[in-house]
Amino acid sequence: MGTVELKTSLHQLIEGVTDNSVLEAVYTLLSKATNNAGDDWYNSLSDEEKAAIDRGLNDADNKRFVPYSDVKAKSDKLLGR
Repeated sequence: MGTVELKTSLHQLIEGVTDNSVLEAVYTLLSKATNNAGDDWYNSLSDEEKAAIDRGLNDADNKRFVPYSDVKAKSDKLLGR
């Protein structure tokens, strides 16, 4: 089904709905989809935050990290578990 046909079908379905809670739910869903279209959280970060993410990804790519299992084992030992 193409975009035009899909929009037409949606219009027809909405016209047939009498339950206000269903209409509110559809409105909320479509509002969020429209408001967030094209938004990417990464674009809202500062240059410093983006650089920190890039450093972290670079560290991970080059195996410069402590595995979770090692961190957990050390914390368990410190906490007497």
